Amino acid sequence: MSILSKLFGRGNAAPEETPPVEYKDHRIYVAPMVEGKTWRIAARIEKDVDGETKVHQLIRADTLNDLKDAEEASLEKAKQMIDQQARWLFD
Repeated sequence: MSILSKLFGRGNAAPEETPPVEYKDHRIYVAPMVEGKTWRIAARIEKDVDGETKVHQLIRADTLNDLKDAEEASLEKAKQMIDQQARWLFD
């Protein structure tokens, strides 16, 4: 990494963690991953079960060129996973 990138930041640096989105007793932390000039769909899904926080990391093969689009797609994929697999998500 060049000295200028260290001083001024990188154009595609990963975004800071945002507050979670609450969905059907789950918390979704939208967290797209930078891959070169694109963003990979990714999110962390959490749920409290018997006093313990269970965590599932969602990482998809899909990539998008725009961070906002990747954030929206990550949220929708996490919701879809909860809708379809909530019973088995933390097994």
